[in-house]
Amino acid sequence: MKSLRSPAHVRLLELLHAAREKAGLTQQQLADRLGKPQSFISKYEGGERRIDVIEFIAIADALEMDPSRAIRDIRAKFRA
Repeated sequence: MKSLRSPAHVRLLELLHAAREKAGLTQQQLADRLGKPQSFISKYEGGERRIDVIEFIAIADALEMDPSRAIRDIRAKFRA
């Protein structure tokens, strides 16, 4: 199963984007926190790039969000 642009992947991107906005951060500010270029944020938020679990945890930490809560949300909506 491809996960890029699947409904679950889209939901993950929505959660991360909303968390960034709730934190009041621009893509550049989040990228600075992660030590990444702004394009890293733009590409994953736009669905052009996947993030792995380690990147997901780092992003969640930078956004001060609970990664397990996001996973539970996605799992509940898209359980097979």
